[in-house]
Amino acid sequence: MTEETSAVMPLRKAAPSFAWEGVDRLPYKEADAAPFKAISRQTLFSDARLNGELRYFEIEPGGFSTLERHAHMHAVMILRGGGHCLIGASVHELSPRDLVTIEPWTWHQFRARREEPLGFLCLVNSARDKPQLPNAEDLALLWATPAVAQFLDGF
Repeated sequence: MTEETSAVMPLRKAAPSFAWEGVDRLPYKEADAAPFKAISRQTLFSDARLNGELRYFEIEPGGFSTLERHAHMHAVMILRGGGHCLIGASVHELSPRDLVTIEPWTWHQFRARREEPLGFLCLVNSARDKPQLPNAEDLALLWATPAVAQFLDGF
């Protein structure tokens, strides 16, 4: 079953290794869409009646999501492993069961530790705008904060 045709199921059983029955593990984004490393996604739930999607992302050890911002907000619940996230001009350590809320137009990025994967649920609107990548001026502002520069440099 693909994410575009996912049917509402009264129960979606967990499978081994943070997978769910009937859910495809897909690439995070198109390979040339934006810089990222070693991340996959699974759409667990999508229904127009709620106007939302619940997705599971898993970043392999040492991997990271795209540095981006967009008009939609989202909530992220860490399920597995640990890592760090950039939210605006702040870097936060992540552990299982932490909840991250990302406001609209806030720069953000997730990074897994080198020794373990980082897995998280992400709740978003089903209709979303395209992410915006930082330009040279945006990057200069982000790199001006020492903790952010260290994060962007991969620690």
